[in-house]
Amino acid sequence: MAEAYIVAAARTAGGRKGGKLKDWHPVDLGAQVVNALVDRTGVDPALVEDAIWGCVGQAGEQAMNVARNVVMASKLPESVPGTSVDRQCGSSQQAIHFAAQAVMSGAMDVVIAGGVESMTRVPMGLPISLPAKNGFGVYMSPELQKKYPGIQFNQFTGAEMMAKKYGLTKDVLDEFAFKSHQKAIAATQAGAFNSEIVPLEVTTAEGNKEVHKSDEGIRYDASLEAIKGVKLLVEGGALTAASSSQICDGASGVMIVNEKGLKQLGVKPLARIHHMTVVGGDPVIMLEAPIPGTLQALKKAGMKIDDIDLYEVNEAFASVPVAWLQQTGADPEKLNVNGGAIALGHPLGGSGAKLMATLVHALHARGKRYGLQTMCEGGGLANVTIVERL
Repeated sequence: MAEAYIVAAARTAGGRKGGKLKDWHPVDLGAQVVNALVDRTGVDPALVEDAIWGCVGQAGEQAMNVARNVVMASKLPESVPGTSVDRQCGSSQQAIHFAAQAVMSGAMDVVIAGGVESMTRVPMGLPISLPAKNGFGVYMSPELQKKYPGIQFNQFTGAEMMAKKYGLTKDVLDEFAFKSHQKAIAATQAGAFNSEIVPLEVTTAEGNKEVHKSDEGIRYDASLEAIKGVKLLVEGGALTAASSSQICDGASGVMIVNEKGLKQLGVKPLARIHHMTVVGGDPVIMLEAPIPGTLQALKKAGMKIDDIDLYEVNEAFASVPVAWLQQTGADPEKLNVNGGAIALGHPLGGSGAKLMATLVHALHARGKRYGLQTMCEGGGLANVTIVERL
């Protein structure tokens, strides 16, 4: 079977809710990332055979097949198709898997995979709340309600269940959150994100034009004392807004090719996709699937956790990566080395390719070989991707 290679990986810098990216339509955000991938590889745009794009809030500005709209707003020709993926927070990581599978099968040679989410312009939960409010029903069918009586699937509940199940105290989670900001600050100040970020022109509140190229969510004045002072999300719980991911606007993408695609482009690959896994688990606790997913991926790949040099585990809530560390025995010094979603933001469907861009560039910057990426997803799902730097 053919291999799948990543030849370019890019993302926008994250924007806070109502922040610097608020004036960017999500379709145009995605198109800017696509254009950057084309520019970085020098590919003839007509050689791109598909665009697979992750997005969770597929309503309003992100409706009508956002992937196809991203293609049409970009420098790609109309001959390039596009399809949108919803695997919840793992949507663009799944887009990467689909793209890799396409080129590995030989059905296609050059595919772009990515994702976008403007959580400012399409608020989280809108595809559920808006129809329900207007009398068009809810996703919980009679059979689902019969199987899960009285259950409201809720990520915040799941995050607290994770903390309780794995014995994670508020102090432990607060300390993890503080370190996320500290790592993100250090990475930004060292220019660690420069090679992956696509600069965008934005207008400030004062009406001035500037270039947005740094993640807006990082709190440079964060202190452990201040984080510990944030009120709990639920009484008696362990999590706060400070130990949870930030609402974020952003887009990300990678270009994936096989050997034939490499020859057509004439570029050197950044990484090879070594292994892909997706698993389902308990939809009520919802967020722990990265743990069995990682163990399954390592077993299938014939690897041990210590064979992996860097890990990107999405910081949806601090309880997720902390429990993951506990259960996998992974080295915490290898985890989210440039910070994670607690500091950098979590643009839902755009996070999978965002983490991949960060992981691939971090492997190159640190001269490491293997990287593993995973994230929790609504419905009790998790994608796991292992890549090898080339």
